[in-house]
Order: sequence, then structure tokens, then C-alpha cells
Amino acid sequence: MSQIYKDRSTGPVPPTVPTSFTTDVRDNTTAGPGTAIPAANVLQILGRQTVQNNDNGQRTDADPNNGNVVKVELTNRQTGTVTTADATVTTIITFDLGATPGTYYIYGNVQAFNSSGPASAAYSFSGGYRTNGSIATELGTEFHDTFQDLALITTDVLLTVNGLDNNVYVQVQGVAATSINWNALLEYRRVF
Repeated sequence: MSQIYKDRSTGPVPPTVPTSFTTDVRDNTTAGPGTAIPAANVLQILGRQTVQNNDNGQRTDADPNNGNVVKVELTNRQTGTVTTADATVTTIITFDLGATPGTYYIYGNVQAFNSSGPASAAYSFSGGYRTNGSIATELGTEFHDTFQDLALITTDVLLTVNGLDNNVYVQVQGVAATSINWNALLEYRRVF
């Protein structure tokens, strides 16, 4: 019987295993950088979204800092769902413009589905807003594209601001005596 022996005292050195990883931010804040440390050589990489601003739209987050979890985040976005049963205007997303004066460009889409129909609708929207840090002002008129089945022709999506607060509202209006499921995505860009 033959045996092969390899002398490991010579030859290439095994690769070094990293003991920590630097992230853009930490603890679901805008403070950074953060550090992720594998536990038993395991580092969890998970995805999520955040409404927090990041100019390139993505970042990594050690959450919790010094833990073994890294969140790869899509930033500058907010989602919402709601079910309507009538033609009442219903808020699906409330977007806070924050305490720092600036200008926002907001855009996104909304989908509607009535399974008993079945009937569907889809919308895209965009609008410009200014805030002084406490009051939101709409810049001109918001625009949206509308695609609807005939059964949902009276549904609508609205971007509104209230002169009493600092929010932009994505609102939907259903159809009387009709259950409609809604799903919305809002994204934004801002400058101070």
C-alpha cells in the first residue's frame, strides 16, 4: 500500500480568513461606518429597504454593530399596502419630508387588484415638493400614468400635501362596494 505525504511546511500559505467587515453605516442609522464580525465563521447577509437618504440608493449596514449580520439596503424608498372597500380616499404611504429645508423629487408606482372581478389597475406617479422644515409645498402639479381595466376605471391615485404638516401622502381611491388590494412603492431624491 502506498501513501502520499505532502509536506505543508513549504509551499503556499493558506488564505487568511477575515475577522471583520466594514459597512457603510451601523444600527439602522445614518452614522457610519459599522463593523460586522462573523460568529463561528458565519456572516449573515440579508436584504431590506429603508426610507433613509443615501444618494446612490444602496448601502450596507452592520445591524447590530459588531454583530454577525450585514443588511444590504435599498435606500430612499418606502412601501405600503392597503385594502379599500369603497370609494373613500385612503392613505397608503405617508412620507415625512424632515426638519431640514430642501427640495424633493418623489416618484413611484401603485398597483390595484380586485380578485372577485378579476380586475386590475396600475399607476406611476411623480411630483416635486419643497419643505421649509415644517411645512410641505407642492411644486406645480403631480403627474401620473394610469392603466386600468374597465371595472376599475373610477379608481385613482393621488399625491397630496396638507398645509398643516410636513408630509407627502400617497392616497388611493377605490370603487363603491368593491374590495381592492393596493400595493405602493415611493422613491425619492432630495437636495438641501
